[in-house]
Amino acid sequence: MSFLADKQTLDDLNIPGRYNNKSIYRIFDNVITGGGRKLLDDMFRYPLTDHLAINERSSIFQYFDSNPAVLPFSAESFSIAENYLTTGASATMPATAWNIVYRKLLKTVIRDNSYELLVTGLGKTITLLIAFRDFIYKLAEPGAYGPVQEQVEKIRQIFNDRRLLWLRKETDVKNIPLPKLIKYDYQLRTGCLEEMKTVIDIIYQFDVYIAVSTVARTKHFCYARALPKHKNVINISGLFHPSVEHAVPNDISFHPASNVAFLTGANMAGKSTFMKSFGIAVFLSHMGFPVPAAEMEFSVKDGLFSTINVPDNLEHGYSHFYAEVLRVKSVAEQVGASKDLVVIFDELFKGTNVKDAYDATLAITAAFSEHRNCFFIISSHIIEVGEALKKQDGSYRFLYLPTVMEGNVPRYTYQLKEGITADRHGMIIIGNEGLIALIRKRE
Repeated sequence: MSFLADKQTLDDLNIPGRYNNKSIYRIFDNVITGGGRKLLDDMFRYPLTDHLAINERSSIFQYFDSNPAVLPFSAESFSIAENYLTTGASATMPATAWNIVYRKLLKTVIRDNSYELLVTGLGKTITLLIAFRDFIYKLAEPGAYGPVQEQVEKIRQIFNDRRLLWLRKETDVKNIPLPKLIKYDYQLRTGCLEEMKTVIDIIYQFDVYIAVSTVARTKHFCYARALPKHKNVINISGLFHPSVEHAVPNDISFHPASNVAFLTGANMAGKSTFMKSFGIAVFLSHMGFPVPAAEMEFSVKDGLFSTINVPDNLEHGYSHFYAEVLRVKSVAEQVGASKDLVVIFDELFKGTNVKDAYDATLAITAAFSEHRNCFFIISSHIIEVGEALKKQDGSYRFLYLPTVMEGNVPRYTYQLKEGITADRHGMIIIGNEGLIALIRKRE
């Protein structure tokens, strides 16, 4: 079963988007092969829900983090070799010979360039295969490849195949005699077709491993440890948003006796950014990817749902408030179906009046808290909800992001504190910007 995260959640957290420079996907998109990018797409599309599979993938990234590597060829060289290996093969050696001789004749008679393209493709492919073979042999001593042992052994077996032993001796790829050209072309594109497919697939994998591990190393991400579902905990130290420069790190933890974090703070204090940071860490950790934190351990969950930016729906005639209600309903259905979820609500019911928002936020938060297998972060400007929850016998943790006033200028620490804050500085900010005076200004 794949990890659940709907479009609303992915958009809230800015997860997808190859062409969006600020997306989480874009942070990791440093692959150089098309197949590597497709593999990366699939990893983002289908996070995992098995702790063993998550830890296995994570261990591969950690291996390349500890053993930094760069693929020994360019994207252009690989594209030429890949195209050569996957197109134009002949079924038999005689057919291969005739195809090559015919191309050479066309070159002489009508200056057709197909023969030159074939020679170039073969030469680039041989050079790439030799470079990748040497790359594999230099990774580590035999038997010390850790989590990539299987892939490395496959590559070693392929290059030790008697049909490919000539690769060890061939160095002058620009001047290959015609008989050898025919032999090499047949072996690479027909005789060893399956072996070449395996090599290409492993290059795709290594492309992703290297790209992702490089991000972890350069951005100081950590590798989260996945635990079985029944452990039912999330512990994160030094959590930060990967797209915020000089982000302030924070710690957060959840367990059955403290499964709801009620978050308060003034506008601009960093509530939404913190909740997005948490959601991103949860999503990436279920991919087995490095996460923007100092440390993290988590029990696998069935999915992640957020409500941070809920638009109205004019097409269906929905107001903002009704759109919020429908969103909470859809999440409630998932929670009620006994799924183990992480849920993030940023300012519930801000599309209605304060009295209804208070009643609804209090009732919904209390009801969700009874599902101890799920973890919730719920933010609100209505601090009275927090005070009411304190009086209940519930599994709540109260957190706030403080504001420090320096005269009439608010300064935000972005550092989580325990408790509930009554900080409200909207009118101070309005005053500082001179809005009232601007409106009342007369000619």
